Order: sequence, then structure tokens, then C-alpha cells
Amino acid sequence: MQKRILFVSHFKKQCGVHDFGSNVANVLQNSRVYKFIYVECNSLKEFEDALRIHTPDAILYNYHPSTMPWIRKKIVHKFYLSLNGDLPIPQAGIMHEVTQEKADKSDNLLFDYHIAPDPTLLLKNPIVYKTGRLLTAFHNPYPVPELTTIGSFGFATPNKGFEEVVSAVQDEYDQAIIRFNIPSADFGDEKGEAARILADRCRNMITKKGISLEITHDFLNNTQLLDFLARNTANIFLYQDKTGRGLSSTVDYALAVDRPLVVSDSIMFRHLHEIRPSIVYGTNTIRQIINNGTAPLNPIRNYWNAENLLWEYERIFNSVFTHEKISPVFRSRKKKRFKSFLNKAMGKSERHFSWLTNTKSATEDDLSLGSQLSYHPVELPEGTGLNRILDNSARKLYTNTTEVLKKLVPHTISKKIPEANVQQAFVFDTVWRMTPQYTNPRTLCVGSYEDTACMSLRKLGFVIDEIDPVLNYYLQEYITKPGVLENSYDIIFSTSVIEHDPDDKSFIQCISRLLAPGGTAILTCDYDDNWKPGLPKPDVDVRLYTQKDLRERLVPLMKDCVLIDQPQWDCPAPDFVYLGKYHYTFASMVVRKLT
Repeated sequence: MQKRILFVSHFKKQCGVHDFGSNVANVLQNSRVYKFIYVECNSLKEFEDALRIHTPDAILYNYHPSTMPWIRKKIVHKFYLSLNGDLPIPQAGIMHEVTQEKADKSDNLLFDYHIAPDPTLLLKNPIVYKTGRLLTAFHNPYPVPELTTIGSFGFATPNKGFEEVVSAVQDEYDQAIIRFNIPSADFGDEKGEAARILADRCRNMITKKGISLEITHDFLNNTQLLDFLARNTANIFLYQDKTGRGLSSTVDYALAVDRPLVVSDSIMFRHLHEIRPSIVYGTNTIRQIINNGTAPLNPIRNYWNAENLLWEYERIFNSVFTHEKISPVFRSRKKKRFKSFLNKAMGKSERHFSWLTNTKSATEDDLSLGSQLSYHPVELPEGTGLNRILDNSARKLYTNTTEVLKKLVPHTISKKIPEANVQQAFVFDTVWRMTPQYTNPRTLCVGSYEDTACMSLRKLGFVIDEIDPVLNYYLQEYITKPGVLENSYDIIFSTSVIEHDPDDKSFIQCISRLLAPGGTAILTCDYDDNWKPGLPKPDVDVRLYTQKDLRERLVPLMKDCVLIDQPQWDCPAPDFVYLGKYHYTFASMVVRKLT
């Protein structure tokens, strides 16, 4: 029998939070895994009635303190155990206006879990999940206007940049139409006074006879809004907020209509800033962005769809119910105890794979394209293959490669333990070495967060799909994602990840399934040929690997795959020391899938 999840929002208002929740709810109705029941409540009594009628197994709140002020800790906790006797009822709240800081500091004092619709979020907090955005399926029936027409919409709240749009268009064009929709807002501008003042301000800025400005104040429903955006040559949003803001949902609508999109460098558009060619005004002009068309938007338009969002929510609640099943004491209301229990219960001492680090802090590296640095693969001595021990001899061989990484991502690599960087150097070199064998290769990095090989390759122009539990998924989740095709990646690489996965069998099988015929998989691992279960190992490792593991267990699990060369995995004296007490080394495993 399907578990029932009550999705609680507020009654319809001229409000972006309501529309967001309604759009998500429409997608969730299609679930075959769970029965999502959408209700709108404006009071505690209405909420109580909905609980009694539907008796849910979990509750999901489209929560914002401005729209649902009747939600209080004591109310949520009142129903925590009341519906099913002493059985806990997991409760999750959607986080609007989420930032990394807010996500990291979130606790379980109001909701047990939080869901953030922010694809840029790093998942450092075990009770915070994230999803991509939702773009409405829409076929644009309108021709591109003969006269350049620039559209924008939004409430008249501070820093929306409508005046900046007027200035930008007049700077570039002598003839154009600007179309604004600035409705009143039930929360903050109910009478529309701010909207009218802003409109007058924009009208007074027009100085060119060939520039016309059309402004409407009607609150448009989803269909009307998409129709409004679809009729423009391009849509532009020049918000001015630089810090402390969540993502803007306005661009979700603009992305749906298959028209060029122009955004500012505002933090509210951070999820679009890595699009190439850039759609950021100031990096490119409006004309340049229009001339580049909508092709730069296609990867995210294909990803942020209803099918993927439904999969995200089903995956999240699969995890939630798994957590609930682990232990009846799981739902401690004390933040520190709760998070500690969750990490231990799920067998994850870390949610990423970057533990070989120093404590030295560092700022983020700039991964924008444009580096002029050249690289040539290491010349391998005769008799030296790619399946080998990454020891001091390898460190010497890949010294120049390590220096390249230091130049490309100096801040990130400064956080790493120097002796461990040989793995990233090997992986970087081997990916570079293999890439010319393929035409436009599809490349996947498993465990990409702060992986300096992946970061460096990206900076040099490599197109890489990235997965990491801090960024998005575990490998075993990713392979079930809609649109992910087996036998589709020409190169898959993973640096020191597999030893941290409790289920390395499924891990290696997933890599094999994703690898295309003729494709290459490049892995490194923590290695000690004398290690046996029960012997000392780093706490973050599930195991250390031996020759027998690699030869007799992992490679046979990779269907139709063979080692690329004769392995040289003998290592009687490991030369890496971790935390001053664990002696082991690193080994590489490079396989090719048969055609």
C-alpha cells in the first residue's frame, strides 16, 4: 500500500510561494511510489481537519513564515506522535529563500527534514535535501518579434533592477520595445502602490524616441505568464542583490519559453552563472546573448523538468522513510544528538569524498574558462603501465602534473595532504591521455566535490558530468535518474571514492553499466596488500584494497571490461602515513569496456 504524504500549503494568493508549491504539487500527483495529497490551509483548525481526514504517513509543508504564520514548533510537535499512537510521523519543510548558511545551520526544532530547491547547495547538513528547479513544459507558438522586444516581470520589491533593464536596453538599442509586468503582491504590496511608483520611475527614464515601454499590473496565472514571456525576443532580469538571498523563481518561467535569457551577476541567479556562453549581462551584451540563442540553456532546460523533480522527491522520501525505519529514537529533538545519530545510522561519517585534507582553510578557486596553460601527458617509462601503485616513484613521475594542478586550482589543492595529490595528478593525466581516443567524449566524475583533477579539467574546457553526495547524488542513485542512460559514458573517473562506499559491489557495477563500449574507467583507491578485515584502517574507509580484491572481485564484477594493461600492484612497504598511524598506499585501476 502506498504511503500517504500530506502536502500542506496556504490558500491561493498573488504570491510566488503559493505558485511554487502549487506547481510542485501538480508534479507530485503523478507519483506511483507515494500518494501525495495536496491541501491548502489558512489556520490551525483547517490543518487539524486535513490531518484527521487523510491520516498521512508523512507531512510536507510549502513553508514560509509570512504565508503560514500559524505553523509553530508546538503545533508541529503536537501532531508528531498523535496520528498513529507512538509511531513518529516525519515532517519536511520546503525552504524558500535558502542560502548555504541557512541550510548548514538548519535544525530539526520545527521540521525533521528540509528540502531546498537550490541546485547550487552543498549538502553538508544531513537533514537537508535539495532538488533542481521545475520548468513548465511549454511549446512556444509565437514567431520572434520583428522589432527587438525585451521582457521582464516581478513584484515591486527592492533591488529588482527594472530601472537597470531600461538603462541597458537604451544603451544598446535605438529602437526596441520593453515590456514589464509588475503586479501587486498580497504579501507586501496589496494595493499595488509600490508597483505604480516603480512603473512611473521607469517611464521617466525613457530618453530615446525609438524605445517604447509597456507596463501592465495584472497578476498573471502560469499560462498567462508563459504567454507573456513567449512573445518577447529575450527576457531579462537584472536583480541587484549580491549576498544573503535565495534563488529567484522568475527565471524558471523564462527558461520554459525557449527564448534567450539575460541575467545579472546577482546571487539570486547563481545557478545560471556557469552557463556557457555566459548569459550574464556585463560579461556579454544583450545583443550577444540574443545572438547566441537558446542553445546554451538547453542542458538545464532538459534537466529541470517534471520527470526529474518527481524522481527527486520520491528519492528524498525514500531516504526519509529509511531513516525513520532505522531506529525509533532517531527523531531526537536535540540538534547535535540528532545529526550525530543520523550520520552514524546511515554509515556516513562524511557526505563527500574529500577527507585527505589539511585543516588549512582556503577560498574557492575560479573555475571559469580561459586558462592558457598547456599540458602534455607524462611520458611513461618502458614497462610502466596505468594499473599501478601510486607511491613515491609515481609522485616523482607525476611531479610536473601536480604542479599544473597547483597552478589551476591553488586554493583547493592547498587544503590537501601533499602526499595524496599523486592520485589526482594520475587521474588528470590519464583522462587527458585517453580523451583524444574519442570524438566529443561524454565524461563522468564520481566524487567530484573538491576533486582537483576534475576541477582542473573543467577549467581547461573539459565538459564533465559530476556526481557527489555533497553536490547531488550517490552513484547508485544517479544511475536510476530519468535521462541517465547506461552504456553512455566514454570516460568515467573516480579518485579515492570506492573504499568509502559500504557497497562497493554495486558501486563498481554501476560504473560498468554506465560505461560505453570502448569506454575507459579510471579509479584510484586506498591500498594495502596485507590488509584484512579487522586490521586497523582510517575510520573514513570501509576497507583497504588488496591485489586479490582488485583482480578477483572488482574486475570480474565489471561486465565486459578488462584491465587496460598488466597490473603492477606489488607493494611490500606502503609509504603513505595518514594521521600519523595508518600506513597504506594508493593504487590505480584502469579498465576498458569491450566493444
